[in-house]
Amino acid sequence: MPRRSERDKNRRDQVRGRTPSKKKQEVVDLPMEDVREAVTALKKGKIILYPTDTIYGIGCDATNYDAVEELYKIKERDPAKSLIILVDSFDMLDRYIEEVPEMAWQVLKLNKKPLTIIYDRPKAVAENLIATDNTLAIRVTNDPVCRALIRGLRKPIVSTSANLSGEKTPVGFIDISEELKSRIDHILDLPLAKTNVPPSSIIKISNDGTMKILRK
Repeated sequence: MPRRSERDKNRRDQVRGRTPSKKKQEVVDLPMEDVREAVTALKKGKIILYPTDTIYGIGCDATNYDAVEELYKIKERDPAKSLIILVDSFDMLDRYIEEVPEMAWQVLKLNKKPLTIIYDRPKAVAENLIATDNTLAIRVTNDPVCRALIRGLRKPIVSTSANLSGEKTPVGFIDISEELKSRIDHILDLPLAKTNVPPSSIIKISNDGTMKILRK
């Protein structure tokens, strides 16, 4: 019987096999100097505003406790309300969850749209990102800007909508309030790769095999 690490590798390989989307990513011409400046800010524990695979978001290094604390303050968000993080690959996902459930691998294999999954037993991230029930929401992103930021940082990044808590979620960059922008350390003013993309679906997949849809 294969060891767990070998089984998980096989599953990751199967999931990886369904993402032949390199063609689209290869033709994306990113302003790498702008991306590098944003990565430098992340490495210094700063908060950035950036385009995601859904809407504009604000984020920071997901392993930096103080940066996460500052993000909560900037957004005026209740620390009891958990945040999500973005990873750039299935390998990175596996590094921040103790055991990715078999059901999650199957869902990821079939999924074609932005999808956030809440997992049990996260590890190696800032403590203040972990919910009281010891879970963490993670999305594997295919967005070129997000992937460039994550790969430059070599760590996952926090992603939350670019608005103050209680305010309307911005549709475009022009909708982001000046008040919020004045609180951000670094703004990566790049266009969204796709417009009019709804917020990601959110599901919770527990290690006991149960799945709950929180947002379609």
